[in-house]
This record gives sequence, structure tokens and C-alpha cells, in this order.
Amino acid sequence: MAKMQTVRVETLDRMSSKVRVTKSVAAGSVAKAGVRERQVPAVERAIAILRLLGRSDTPLGVNAIARELNLVPSTCLHILRVLVAQELAAFDADTKRYQLDAGILSIARGLLRRNSLSQIVQASLDRLSKRYAVTTNAVRVTGLDHGTVVAMSRAGLALHIHVDVGSRFPALISVTGRCIAAFGNHDWGEIERRFATLRWDKPPSFRTWCAQVEETRRKGYAVDAGTYISGVTIIGAPMMKASRVSHVMVGVGLTEQFKPSTLAALGKDLAAVAAEASERLERG
Repeated sequence: MAKMQTVRVETLDRMSSKVRVTKSVAAGSVAKAGVRERQVPAVERAIAILRLLGRSDTPLGVNAIARELNLVPSTCLHILRVLVAQELAAFDADTKRYQLDAGILSIARGLLRRNSLSQIVQASLDRLSKRYAVTTNAVRVTGLDHGTVVAMSRAGLALHIHVDVGSRFPALISVTGRCIAAFGNHDWGEIERRFATLRWDKPPSFRTWCAQVEETRRKGYAVDAGTYISGVTIIGAPMMKASRVSHVMVGVGLTEQFKPSTLAALGKDLAAVAAEASERLERG
């Protein structure tokens, strides 16, 4: 029996939770389409706490939460009490620990009901996952900021990726970044600035990456052969909306399992899934 290979991927939340909670208003205010965004520290801290509880396998105490997010314990406690009162977090009086509560489900239910994309692509992701023995997912792209996994299918074979629906990543990493740069009509100065902050197992030079972006534009899909995660190949095809990349359909597998012909076939199949999903959403 083949040994299961597990790949742990650092999500955006895990990489930068402390920084995102503590940065100043002056540093964090940005302009988007002429609109000035102002941070609301209490809201940011509450969201950070919910995300931490969501990715934790066990309930957490106040001090552990405060330490992980670099918060003052008394501030952390006040926020937790509000979250408990709103049934977004649950408190165990015996262990003095917190975990997510069912109120989160009532919020998520509305999104899941409206997120027709996951319903549209799930069967196709399942089909490609079985056909190519890969993990497949659909990633929703938010500009140049981040991508969020909104649907996925696991083949249950030799590779297990520690990624779930809701996981977030820097938008320009791996195949999502190549697709965004190739088809997204974004400012290249801003792309280069953000590219310099990315973390790879085998970082490509910006020049090499730009050549890969051009190849993505020619083929209609992107290939990351072990640069983001060593030994893992990732293939992605963009889904367009209003001349921007709205989602990327992704396949993930061990590099050793892919022949050039297999990569090309999977890339074309992912592109077909993206095109079909885009057309169905436009028809409503």
C-alpha cells in the first residue's frame, strides 16, 4: 500500500494573524477606486479571534488566544464575551476555554445558499479529482489581495493537502497569481511589489515568473511545477467576470505523477470547467 504523503500549506491567516491584528490605521489605510478604507480595530480583533478558533483543533483559553494574536488579555476577554453573547463563540465554564458556536452556521448558511458557483462546479471537481487522482478546488479571487477556497474535492489517494473550504492565500501565489497576472488587467508595478512579499519553497525570479505568466496567457491555464510547494505540481485555469479573474479552478498532485500530456489534458479540462461555470452564472 502506498504511503500517504501529507502537505501542510500555510494559509494567509496562519502566516500573518498577529500582523493583521496589530497594524496601525495609518499603515493599513489604502485607497481602492478612490475610496479610503479605515480600520476598525475592535472588529478586526473579533474577526481574528473567530478565525483562530475556526482553525484550532481544540478549544482555546483567553491567554492562548491573546498570546497568538498579540492582544492584551483583558481586551481579548471583553471581545470573547461579546462573541459568546452573540452565539458566535461558546464558553466552557469547566475548562475555561472557547470554541466556535452554532451562530456561525446561521451566518454561513446565507452565503452557502447564494454561492451557486460551488454547486455548479462541485460535480466537475469530483469528476476531475477521480479521473486524474488529484485534489481539485475552486478559488475565489479578491483582486490582488487574496484567494479563498470555496469548493473542493479530494481524490483520497497518496496526497493529502491541509487545505479546506474557507482557507485563504495571497492572491499572487502559485497558479492563481499567474492567472491573475495573465488575464486580470492589473497594474504591473503593484504586481511586482506584491510578488516580492510572497513565500515559496523554490522562489522564482520575477523575470522567470513573468515568462510563466506569458505561457499561461498562451495556453489558457497555469502550471506551478514545485515552486510553491516542493514536489507538488499545481494546475489552474481562470474564470472571468467583467474582464477580471473572479475564480481559478485548481488541480493539485504529486509532481512525479504528471506526464506533460497529463498536465495539458488536466489544464484544458479545468479551463473547460471554468468556462462552463462562467456561462452558467451569466445565464443565471
